[in-house]
Amino acid sequence: MFRVSAFFALIGALLLVPAANAQRPSYDNGAPVAFLYDMTAGAILFSRSADRRIPPASMAKMMTAHVAFDLIDEGEITLQQNCTVRPETWREWHGPSAGSTMFLSPGEQVSVENLLYGIVTVSGNDASIVLAECISGTETAFAALMNRKAEELGLSNSHFGNATGWPDEGRSYVSARDLARLAAATIRRYPEMYAQFYGRRDFTWGETMGGEPITQPNRNPIMGSVRGADGLKTGPTEEAGYGFTGSAERDGRRLVMVVAGLDSYSGRIAESRRFMEWGFNAWQLRPLANRGARIGSAQVQLGGASEVGLVAPRNLSLAVPQGAGDIESATIIYEGPVRAPIAQGQHIADLVIRTPDMPPQRIPLVAEEAVAEAGFFGRVWAGLMSLLGLA
Repeated sequence: MFRVSAFFALIGALLLVPAANAQRPSYDNGAPVAFLYDMTAGAILFSRSADRRIPPASMAKMMTAHVAFDLIDEGEITLQQNCTVRPETWREWHGPSAGSTMFLSPGEQVSVENLLYGIVTVSGNDASIVLAECISGTETAFAALMNRKAEELGLSNSHFGNATGWPDEGRSYVSARDLARLAAATIRRYPEMYAQFYGRRDFTWGETMGGEPITQPNRNPIMGSVRGADGLKTGPTEEAGYGFTGSAERDGRRLVMVVAGLDSYSGRIAESRRFMEWGFNAWQLRPLANRGARIGSAQVQLGGASEVGLVAPRNLSLAVPQGAGDIESATIIYEGPVRAPIAQGQHIADLVIRTPDMPPQRIPLVAEEAVAEAGFFGRVWAGLMSLLGLA
């Protein structure tokens, strides 16, 4: 069952000294699909058709890169590992009809690192296929990896039929909420690789007919124009319109945005910049607790201890409209008693905070220390207490 406990000590000052109420900021977004997420606070700042299934276009390459990052992190592949460009792959994925390209050559040996630059920085379809075939043998097998990762991340409105996002008669689809969740997972789990590959301004690979090196700029429409912008991927097709999943970090605060269905290249640029700036300017962070601060406790079942402390896994903040200060309630929610064993740092509860004119903000809490299973006599005693209704 769910255990619920009120919690006021940490934020008592905010409750007792309210500022004037500030209504949820309004925004006239020109995109048919739009989603803005404050990663630092764990708050949704804007949502329009966020769960509508849409074609991913090249934003699917975010999952291609995420799968590769995961395999690198697990030691299954390395950045220095070379992949061979199969002549058949080159024939299919070169020329104007093949879309964005890294300008690979048939038979060429290319490192995983350079293929990732080709995928992330210049959105190369050829690079995506070569990496997929290098990792899994076939693009179809790699797409299965993408879908297993999507399931693991809880992307309930996403399915990937290929590694590029190329139109495939509707087999591939995503939602704005899922794209934001994927972006946030990449940033949190692989911060160094995220910075290395998504933050690059341009990439040089291949040669012109005259032998000159080919340098292509990063297609990110907010990089260099929105302070702190450092990712992620654009996605234009006739089927999907113009879309973009982007992120920026400013003064210790990170936002993730998704827009889709825009009808022009220039419209995507303008809307993406305006949307991200609105997120930073119309909202502010209210600090709640530092990383490691004890927020409360949870009851433990069949453990060496009867309860475990709940602590902040990171510096916790609340996203509120500029000028707001009220907090209506703060509640710790968990499903319990939590059964031992419990690992230190395990996510076992959430702090749910409600503020005026805002949906609840849910912030994860983790176990302060490990709790082992109770010994034989401890389990017998716990069973007896349960039988007597005293547990």
